[in-house]
Amino acid sequence: MVNSSYNPDVLNCIANLSNDEVFTPPELANRVLDLLPQDLFKSPDTKFLDPFSKSGVFLREIVKRLDRGLESRIPDRQTRIDHILHNQVFGIAITELTSYLARRSVYCSKKANGEYSVSRFNSECGNILYSNRFHTWENGKCKYCGASQAVYDRGSEAEQYAYMFIHTDNPKQFLGNMKFDVIIGNPPYQLSKASENNKTNASFASAIYPLFFEQAQKLKPRYIAMITPSRWMTRTGQGISNEWVDKMINCNHFIEMHDFLDSNECFAGVDIMGGVSYFLFSQDYVGKCHYVQHSGKKTTERDDYLDPFDAGVVIRDSMALQILRKVIMKEGNYYKKCSFSSLVGPSHYFDKDGILNTNWSGYVKRRDDVHNIKYYLSRRMEDSGFAWIKRTDIPKGIETLDLHKVFIPKANGSFGEDAPILGVPFYGEPGSVCSQTYIPIGYDAKLHNFSKEQCESIISYIKTKFFRFMVSVRKMTQDAPREVYQFVPIQDFSHPWTDEMLYKKYNLTEEEIAFIESMIRPMD
Repeated sequence: MVNSSYNPDVLNCIANLSNDEVFTPPELANRVLDLLPQDLFKSPDTKFLDPFSKSGVFLREIVKRLDRGLESRIPDRQTRIDHILHNQVFGIAITELTSYLARRSVYCSKKANGEYSVSRFNSECGNILYSNRFHTWENGKCKYCGASQAVYDRGSEAEQYAYMFIHTDNPKQFLGNMKFDVIIGNPPYQLSKASENNKTNASFASAIYPLFFEQAQKLKPRYIAMITPSRWMTRTGQGISNEWVDKMINCNHFIEMHDFLDSNECFAGVDIMGGVSYFLFSQDYVGKCHYVQHSGKKTTERDDYLDPFDAGVVIRDSMALQILRKVIMKEGNYYKKCSFSSLVGPSHYFDKDGILNTNWSGYVKRRDDVHNIKYYLSRRMEDSGFAWIKRTDIPKGIETLDLHKVFIPKANGSFGEDAPILGVPFYGEPGSVCSQTYIPIGYDAKLHNFSKEQCESIISYIKTKFFRFMVSVRKMTQDAPREVYQFVPIQDFSHPWTDEMLYKKYNLTEEEIAFIESMIRPMD
């Protein structure tokens, strides 16, 4: 029997569709709206703007709240709705299609001046604007959003993805210099860049949500409430400048932030590397942030500055923050001066201009008098993982060739709870180099110059759960460049290390130990 009483929210259905754009479910939109002072919905003067409207869910839910909040002040329902839609709720759509969706959600008609619009306007757009914009190309990229001309120059007919709100130096021009109290929404997260041969690749996508935030700030609202990926907090978001991250972390204008390690908790079926977060920001507020981390059924809260250690990143987990405090008590501000990251070489340490990268084939599989340098290419290479090259094949990093060192994979697909975090390290004997698959540890002959025994001690340290937990504080993606080792302290490598030794050294409690043990899988 069909349940005729079942009436699903169409915007909830849209949010669950597989899509290039991440549509916001109504429940999530309301959780973001709950961050705002609720008196805003009782004033006939409060003005709201969603400058990145997709389904129109934020605008619709704002209208609902204003409708209830203004009932006593404007008793007549139609008069109240007319006032709200004409004077208080505004949007800018990101595409032509989403402009129709948003107007249908808010006005019950894709045309604001249509017969079935709940409030009649003089134009089709009403207060939900859209105009087809074009990228401004400079040296193969858009000067506003950085989009690749090779990917997005589609002629005058196709969708340009030149989002109206960010493709201007003056966003006020669309809005008649109107003053908004709240700017709210879920902006587009990234644009693809051209890779080799001008082909698109997701790994080449560059974050653009910082551009929307910056434009929102130019309008000087009382509040900004947005949903964004969380990777900016750990400096792992591609295309995001360090200057922007520094400004965000150190401004202390965040009133409240909700951080989700798993994006599926916000967007069902959508995997966003590093999780997502939503926040309430006010230029008029200066102080600590009420930070709430969501991890499955577990929720932790703290009131603190985003970066209490001035480490340049947000420590997202409260227990990790607690453990880090203990390490700092023992080691001082080591993460600023000399952490384990100082032992880790940069990415692409030996390879250059296609030589010694994973696609280079100038090696031989058997050693001879000329090809006598061991070349660690990949573990997948005939189970041996290495080949042989000439000394003259090495384009750079030659000073590291004859050192005892450790190689570790630059990327590893496992992170999050119950994960190894890093790939398995191995000893790199003198006379060995690696492809871009690996990064050398102990690469600087002037500073490191380890013995084989010291390298084996380093490997024992990397394999501890403590080491990899400290890496996980920074590492939120597959990639593991030297920066993810920032919070790992350097040890005395004259002997091997175990977790028991490290737990004792840093005076960790049973609860803290249990947390690390639950988070990090033993390394094979």
